[in-house]
Amino acid sequence: MDLAVNADLTVIWAFVIAFAVAAYVVLDGFDLGIGLLFPFFRVGKERDTAMNAIAPVWDGNETWLVLGGGGLMAAFPLAYAVILPALYAPLIAMLLGLVFRGVAFEFRWRDPRHRAFWDFAFTGGSALAAFAQGVTLGALLQGIDVEGRAYAGGWWDWATPFTLLTGLAIMTGYALLGATFLIWKTDGGTRDDARRFARWLVPATVVALGAVSAATPFLEGQYYERWFVFPGLLATVPMPLLVVGSAYFAWTGIGGGRDGLPFLLSLNLFLLSMIGLGISIWPDIVPGRISIWDAAAPEKSQVFMLIGAGIMIPVILAYTAFSYWVFRGKTGHEGYH
Repeated sequence: MDLAVNADLTVIWAFVIAFAVAAYVVLDGFDLGIGLLFPFFRVGKERDTAMNAIAPVWDGNETWLVLGGGGLMAAFPLAYAVILPALYAPLIAMLLGLVFRGVAFEFRWRDPRHRAFWDFAFTGGSALAAFAQGVTLGALLQGIDVEGRAYAGGWWDWATPFTLLTGLAIMTGYALLGATFLIWKTDGGTRDDARRFARWLVPATVVALGAVSAATPFLEGQYYERWFVFPGLLATVPMPLLVVGSAYFAWTGIGGGRDGLPFLLSLNLFLLSMIGLGISIWPDIVPGRISIWDAAAPEKSQVFMLIGAGIMIPVILAYTAFSYWVFRGKTGHEGYH
């Protein structure tokens, strides 16, 4: 009975962390995407409008990153102890990128004499953070060497052609989220430029997603079995059709009158990618090495933390929804700074 309860709690915690990571990717993804596109907007009103579009929400979006990382450490300490040493370099790079981006975000308004430098820092921090997140994902997918209960690989094991591919793919997808978000939230020249960017970012994202998806089944035997052996074939057939369909309607909706539609369909591309990722690795938390049950904290610890998460997650969702509601509508170049 205790084993069954513990197993159920472990699954619940796995979904809590997956939800937190997904929420972070969706919400902070368009922030980082706008940073990637920032140099291509005209200096002045267009850049100010793009920045103001995310000004009310960008820092709150990172709450989900804290929840995901903290939840991993507390609920799956063994996985945390293995993953962190394996991915120190990309994770440190990601955090440094987020710091530079945050500092640049504030200082570009307070220090107009050096605004060009802060704009560069905003773009550089966004690019570094996005690329590092993609590399981290790729390193997890390609496998981490584990002996006993510890990481057994080297400092540079994460750096492979596949992780570089996933890094570029995440940057492309984030840029698409940023462009479609600006279509939804802005008018005038900023929206026109965002539409122009989105028209080539939609096919670029599909190509990047296809490249990563084509390479992934050959990284681990379990990936191949999940996608090319029945019943995995039931997901293999419709998934590409759903991706291409979402991309097609996103692309055709870019110039339409429903400005929010391309953004929603771009989010759907990420949702489908996350579902595919889940199909590939479940129930492992370190793919091919450690399952969620092997890595789980004791039952009493999971229960204690779940009580706190059950209180805090609805609060976070409520204030996040309230923030987006308060700052709904189109954004101008004058605003929240």
